Amino acid sequence: MSDASEKPVENHVFEADVARLLHLMVHSVYSDKDVFLRELISNAADACEKLRYEAISAPELLGSDPSPRITLSLDAAENRLIVDDNGIGMSRDEMIEALGTIARSGTRAFMERIEAAKAGDGAQLIGQFGVGFYSAFMVASRVDVVSRRAGSEHAWRWSSDGRGSYTVEAVDLADAPARGTRITLQLMDDAKSYTSKWSVERIVKEQSGHVPVPIDLIELPDGEPSRIGDGTALWTRPRNEITKEEYADFYRSVAGHYDEPSLTVHFRAEGRHEYTGLAFVPTAKPYDLFDPTGKGRMKLYVKRVFITDDAELLPRYLRFVRGLVDTSDLPLNVSREMIQESPILTAIRKGLTNRVLTAIEKLAESDKDAFAKLWDAFGPVIKEGIYDDFERRAQLMALARFRTTASGDAHRSLADYVKDMKDAQAAIYYMTGSNLEQLQASPQLEGFRARGIEVLLLTDSIDSFWVTAAPDFEGKPFKSVTQGTSDLAQVPKLDAKETPDAEASATVKDFISFAKTTLADAVSDVRASDRLTESAVCLVAPEHGPDRQLEKMLQGAGRLDSAAKPILEINPDNGLIAAVAASTNEAFRVDAVNLLLDQARILDGDRPADPRAFAERLSRLFSQALKG
Repeated sequence: MSDASEKPVENHVFEADVARLLHLMVHSVYSDKDVFLRELISNAADACEKLRYEAISAPELLGSDPSPRITLSLDAAENRLIVDDNGIGMSRDEMIEALGTIARSGTRAFMERIEAAKAGDGAQLIGQFGVGFYSAFMVASRVDVVSRRAGSEHAWRWSSDGRGSYTVEAVDLADAPARGTRITLQLMDDAKSYTSKWSVERIVKEQSGHVPVPIDLIELPDGEPSRIGDGTALWTRPRNEITKEEYADFYRSVAGHYDEPSLTVHFRAEGRHEYTGLAFVPTAKPYDLFDPTGKGRMKLYVKRVFITDDAELLPRYLRFVRGLVDTSDLPLNVSREMIQESPILTAIRKGLTNRVLTAIEKLAESDKDAFAKLWDAFGPVIKEGIYDDFERRAQLMALARFRTTASGDAHRSLADYVKDMKDAQAAIYYMTGSNLEQLQASPQLEGFRARGIEVLLLTDSIDSFWVTAAPDFEGKPFKSVTQGTSDLAQVPKLDAKETPDAEASATVKDFISFAKTTLADAVSDVRASDRLTESAVCLVAPEHGPDRQLEKMLQGAGRLDSAAKPILEINPDNGLIAAVAASTNEAFRVDAVNLLLDQARILDGDRPADPRAFAERLSRLFSQALKG
């Protein structure tokens, strides 16, 4: 027995973010507080899994108690709920790190969302941010955690009322579990139902019935333990024996989410390599979906022993998928280096990726509405694969869906686009930007609409990159409507009454030459446009190099020192252009040309190059108009 009496109680203040989070937990209202029990059971199961893994190289850690288990003790007389596990346990430093700080990113985002959430929404947020333990303070006025790390001769108690501070102290081994962690919740008056056997058993079976560790329930002081969770790994059971509800419960347990999976992929691969895969596509976006350092969250098991969730079993563009792979082809003491270099895992990664993508393809064919929701949530990430994954590029391009000038609120596939192309149309036209409404109002689209040519409207950041990596689709190249010549003259306009070409009159041609000379320092060329049918001017990028949107992105990221001079296109049929071209006032023409360039910049989402000069020119034109 250790002598804990000589060791003082340590007082600590919570990390600022934790203190704020606890305040929100205690003072927020949730429609479903039951989620706290799922979180504590998941943590206990993880501790048991970690012990199983460490015991591979150090079997003495198991001692005389080799079987993992979780015990829930209900004490109605004292209004307490106790969660015990015989897992790996925690040392003093591990306890402070795990329970006094929040190391994972996303905490601030979580708190901002939880503050804004309406009653009933909060339960969905808890599991998404790795703060499950703190959910205990939704139902407990005090939480005591006593833990002894496997193989250690010391045990420690962590205690807090959730009001900004906590204590840590050594405890006698007689007052601690032989190994693992005991969490005692002093329940609030309105949480007495969590001492009811019927209520707790219902919650466990609904939310944690498939954790791979047996769960026992006991009513204090004299009750006998009863098993309410058998610890059978769900993924080892035949698919036809598993209900949709059981899959959903397991998904919430393994993913830490509280939504329903939109797609479940459960399979067993046999042959050269044997393994079982169970993957879920969420309904809601994970909070870290666009984290640039984000990786997949698929867990790797070997013979039902948890090894790691950092094996990168899926490519980054499928990082929203949750689940696990269990294989018997790897040794239990697999090292990190072996994981990185293993040809077995390379084969598993390929097989798992193919299975997930095939399942998504089947969903696209069988349930268009469900696929549309999946694409709305994860399409921007899946499109990263068009840029990164050369091997599956054609498959991902066929899977992709887009908003277009012809689609309204619906999505269109590239196959749909190619099928409806005009006879003389040689390319798949696209336009990139950050805002759909702004794209739809862009003057560069006028000539395409006049000819009934469909244009892809691409608003995700990755769109500017994959269109440059994918050379074509079914032999049709991709071409930006904001770059180079448009080749629109090859396709007749829908309105036969309109002028069939963009030939400029002699006066307008002279004005274009004047504009080219006047703006020589700002643009690379000024030319008549067949893109424009209504607007006076627009800017386009040169034929070679990045288009306008990609150029802006590269400059903003510091990856492009200087931008290429744009091309100013002028609509020779526009009344304003004709009026300006007819003027013989040299000063007026200079001001007008510069204002037209700034107008094109504004239409392109930019600011005038020189706001002061822009304002002065505008004032001069107003004054001249008023005098006239």
